[in-house]
Amino acid sequence: MKSFSVSSKVSLIRALSSAVVLWITSLSLAAAHEVLPSITDMTEVDGKLVFEMSANLESFVAGIDLTETSDTNDAPQAASYDVLRALEPPALEQQFRSFWPQMAGAITILADGQPLTPELDNVIVGPVGNIEAVRSSDIVFSADLPEGTQKVQVGWDRSFGVLVVRQMGVDAPYDGYLEAGSLSDPISLSGGDQATAMQSFLRYIPVGFDHIVPKGLDHILFVLGLFFLAARVRPLLLQVSLFTLAHTITLALAALGHTKVLDDFFVGTFNIEFIAVVEPLIAASIVYVAVENIFMKGISPWRPFAIFLFGLLHGLGFASVLSEFGLPEETFVAALIGFNVGVEVGQLAVIGVMLLCVWQALRIDRGRNEAGQGFALYGVLTVVAIALALLNPQALETALENPVWLFAAPLAGVFVLCAASIQFRDHLESYRVFVAVPCSAAIALVGTYWFVERVFL
Repeated sequence: MKSFSVSSKVSLIRALSSAVVLWITSLSLAAAHEVLPSITDMTEVDGKLVFEMSANLESFVAGIDLTETSDTNDAPQAASYDVLRALEPPALEQQFRSFWPQMAGAITILADGQPLTPELDNVIVGPVGNIEAVRSSDIVFSADLPEGTQKVQVGWDRSFGVLVVRQMGVDAPYDGYLEAGSLSDPISLSGGDQATAMQSFLRYIPVGFDHIVPKGLDHILFVLGLFFLAARVRPLLLQVSLFTLAHTITLALAALGHTKVLDDFFVGTFNIEFIAVVEPLIAASIVYVAVENIFMKGISPWRPFAIFLFGLLHGLGFASVLSEFGLPEETFVAALIGFNVGVEVGQLAVIGVMLLCVWQALRIDRGRNEAGQGFALYGVLTVVAIALALLNPQALETALENPVWLFAAPLAGVFVLCAASIQFRDHLESYRVFVAVPCSAAIALVGTYWFVERVFL
């Protein structure tokens, strides 16, 4: 080990840093055209069950499987989607009306167990606007109810993605967040199926988790930026606690509508939505924590204040997710807490996985004489990660809602860097030099790309 020259070490560091930068930069490909859940309000009107739905019609018509992608740019039908996205409202309406018979056959409406056939009543397509943003349109469809119907169930094909169903016009209405392909519980037409506070709490935990892992790539990188400052309990716990406290505050305020004044100000003054300002700032927060990791070996006097401020911004980002489908009014607080718990569990999962990935390199850097075990471990892990990236197994891709290589390739880079840290374990602070700094540089690069993209592209 000591036969390696300083220049050789520097060259290896640069090569490994470049590799992991290229791998992690691949995360930036999933930053636009996000898939959104569809929301439908269900009302019984004069013997009919009427559904007023807000949805992204282009994804349906293009035939995109919304369970296999979180970004329409990644779908095989991306070109068709982009053509549809650029259509004027009358043209897209015509395309959707032609598609409707196919969609109607994939919608499940059961009246006391008896299947009903929906009929399309109206289509209201949103304006073209910015074709790089998701367009939301409205459709109205209905089904005749057999006389005496007591309960109904609703669902649709899994390829259409998540469906939020909200019962209207009754006391204690049903409000459900249906995962792709699932069928609602039986819903009483007279009401009374409102979820309890505990049910709402438990129901929204996985929703919050899902918006960190796998959908919250920017939040994942921010949390990893906190991790790579120093993989020790005290500084990590301080940073995560401050971040959690801050984003909980703004998430609650935004969900309660107390940040609407900011929305009105930015729209009225700059003609842009407030979230259009928040998203670039979230990217900038990623750059800040990652760059500071490169130059600081511990928590600076100002870092706690910066992390708290960034936490406030990330909370507004989480709130924009909630605004896509809303929270049940009757159990609002329980659902909000459940969502926030899911976010925290997701963040801890990210930290836990990365800690497991670098643990052996850390142990050796701190004096453990386990180099042979370390080389064997990271050799096997690198091969497994590369194999997963190349094979891209369908089941894992569905679970991640992204191509497997998007996660496996960066992990392979981390494993190679950990092996380098072990190889040069006689080097002072080898883990920091060979793992923490290169990974932080990669995270900063991705954050910079996202900032430029969100401001200028």
